[in-house]
Amino acid sequence: MPLQFELCPGRMIGGNHPCFIIAEIGQNHQGDIEIAKKMIKMDCGADCAKLQKSELEYKFSKRALERPYNSKHSWGKTYGEHKRHLEFSHDQYRELKIYATEIGIFLTASGMDEMAVEFLHELDVPFFKVASCDANNFPYLEKTAKKGRPMVVSTGMQSMETIRRVYKTVKEHNQNFTLLQCTSAYPLDPKDVNLSVIAEYQKEFPDVPIGYSGHEQGICITVAAVAMGAKVVERHVTLDKTWKGNDHEASLQPTELADLVRAIRQVEVAMGSPVKLMLPCEKSCHDKLGKSVVAKVAIRKGVALSLDMFAVKVGEPKGIPPENMQQLVGKKLKVDVEEDDSILANMIE
Repeated sequence: MPLQFELCPGRMIGGNHPCFIIAEIGQNHQGDIEIAKKMIKMDCGADCAKLQKSELEYKFSKRALERPYNSKHSWGKTYGEHKRHLEFSHDQYRELKIYATEIGIFLTASGMDEMAVEFLHELDVPFFKVASCDANNFPYLEKTAKKGRPMVVSTGMQSMETIRRVYKTVKEHNQNFTLLQCTSAYPLDPKDVNLSVIAEYQKEFPDVPIGYSGHEQGICITVAAVAMGAKVVERHVTLDKTWKGNDHEASLQPTELADLVRAIRQVEVAMGSPVKLMLPCEKSCHDKLGKSVVAKVAIRKGVALSLDMFAVKVGEPKGIPPENMQQLVGKKLKVDVEEDDSILANMIE
């Protein structure tokens, strides 16, 4: 069985626990704390809202921050100006954390550099999210794992060899983590999703809950991931797909997120039990249409039975089920049976 652990206070993941659904706000809040609050409050059934926290001078080099940024999605003349517009202050994060607590949803963030992780640890987030861009950042992974909080690790842009190292590195210091299959493209073409990696992760890392972080459009692929056993799913969310920003096109609006949550919960119910048997809800259909063994010809009392004496039909009354027909061969009837009559268990010597 996959490892089970408490990802957030009172919320277990893994095993037979419900899939944990993360609404990834990221920086789709446009740098506006009131928009961020509206997104946290979407009330679409997600378990957790998630942001992205960077300490820009630790995440980017000086030259990276100074380079011109002329994209249609830009919030400034340089990449640094753009990122500063989108980055909330520590006090704003504290305000959002209090707000999320008041409305009853968990709030966390991807720590996009080691200093951001330090702040999130101080903020007392329920778990650390490791973005795909840091999945191969082993000093970062080790320091983050040593903090002792549960971890959710996205694995976009990485090879299986690297993910094996990720598993060993985190596992050495922290037992409570999950790996998410992810392809880092926005929006993501279905042919590049590779849901089959979920099954490979499940085989390779059987003691770790496996999940899915999706950037595709629509909800069906994420629902399929849950049917394959994903225990955590993450999807970007937005209030308007036409807003400025790279992620909006690959994000779900509130109605879509609500549809996704409902679909996931339906799939979880539908997964049911692995034990195959006739269920009580099937009895009326079985009583009406279930077939049984009837006499293909008239059979006299005391005659040894053979397969050529039998037919399978919807009989009245219902008799011996056809899967037991072979067991009748060589046995004898206690009574005469007319052609097309049901053969009943109490007729057999």
